[in-house]
Amino acid sequence: MIECLNKGPQIYDRRGLHSISRKFVDKLVGKYTSYWLPASNTNDSSSRKLLQVMTESALREIVEAVLDPDLHQTLGSLNAVHSVQVDGNAVQIYLNVIQPIHGVAKRLDHDISSTIHANYPQAEVHVLVREQGLPTSPRPAAIAGVRNLVAVASGKGGVGKSTITANLAATLAAKGLQVGILDADIYGPSQPTMYGMSGESMRAEKTEDGKILGYPNERHGVKVASIGFVMQRDQAAILRGPMLAGYFTTLVEQIQWGDLDVLLFDLPPGTGDIQLTMTQRIPLTGAVVVTTPQEIALADVRRSVQMFRKVNVDVLGIVENMSFFEPPDMPGKRYPIFGEGGGRRIAEEYGVPLLGEIPIELAIRSGGDEGLPAALDSETGTAATVLRQLADNVLGAIRKANQKNVTNNIEIEL
Repeated sequence: MIECLNKGPQIYDRRGLHSISRKFVDKLVGKYTSYWLPASNTNDSSSRKLLQVMTESALREIVEAVLDPDLHQTLGSLNAVHSVQVDGNAVQIYLNVIQPIHGVAKRLDHDISSTIHANYPQAEVHVLVREQGLPTSPRPAAIAGVRNLVAVASGKGGVGKSTITANLAATLAAKGLQVGILDADIYGPSQPTMYGMSGESMRAEKTEDGKILGYPNERHGVKVASIGFVMQRDQAAILRGPMLAGYFTTLVEQIQWGDLDVLLFDLPPGTGDIQLTMTQRIPLTGAVVVTTPQEIALADVRRSVQMFRKVNVDVLGIVENMSFFEPPDMPGKRYPIFGEGGGRRIAEEYGVPLLGEIPIELAIRSGGDEGLPAALDSETGTAATVLRQLADNVLGAIRKANQKNVTNNIEIEL
């Protein structure tokens, strides 16, 4: 409504400004006030138009009813609506959203705008999102700027854990996140090969106090640090438990990551020294556990899940790799070479999500050998689509883990 001096109230509709010379009628329809305005031909009552006057309280109620697509709760129940501002037709919605907000911010903007426009077609909606749920627990200085620390683990070797890590990181980076991989598989570092950086070394410098600082290499928008950048290609890592843990600690404390949304730890198989050292020294957001469908792999996966639970690390979910083979010349025909449904059974057994079922596909193997993760290749088939969906599911699982650490009375100033 536009208040005009000495002329009484006027209301703007799409035909322009119309003075109301008669007494207008207020009606409460839902939670907004509506005004009947005469159209250009005041004698034609059928052409009278209902305009809805936007109020902050009405808009807040609409926005608070929108569902967070990952957390499956309303924005109102999450206390995510910081404020609503109305200036004429301009509407600004300020949200506090559990991080990481990449992906979910765009979906919330769409859902909120669509819902408001269904009630107020004239509204010019702007949604502004701010991260909530940033880490508060103490952590080593080198990773102080990392928002989410995620372990990628497997109980058994050979299930494709490093391949899943490489593709997950590349996909997250393609979505606009700042991502890093710490290749903690001291015995068999794979990430230099999977990112096409075999034979490269890491840049390092010595500080005035004698401390050595290392800087990760970067490829496809992903920062990568690996013992493979330090050792010769064919050099064997012959290390006992304490030395193994020491190498891992050195990677964690001396590599300068800067600001990252997600740092993935590509762990060695099993539940040994590196895994225990990591859970003691690093406040993990959670762990992703990779398996193949067959029972011989599932037995070791159970041990991994139990280990993380004993040290109070959230298991974000299960990834079943090598789920099936679909011949390129027979689309829709699937062969469960390594069995069927093992990942889903483990997920149901422990009450965690099944994050993805990744097929056996030539592009995944060749991408790892050639240094181009299959998820980035637009010409790959089913695998690329499934890997991108995996990244979305992992982001959702991270947000759910972070939501547990946010109390309802947190207030953020915008």
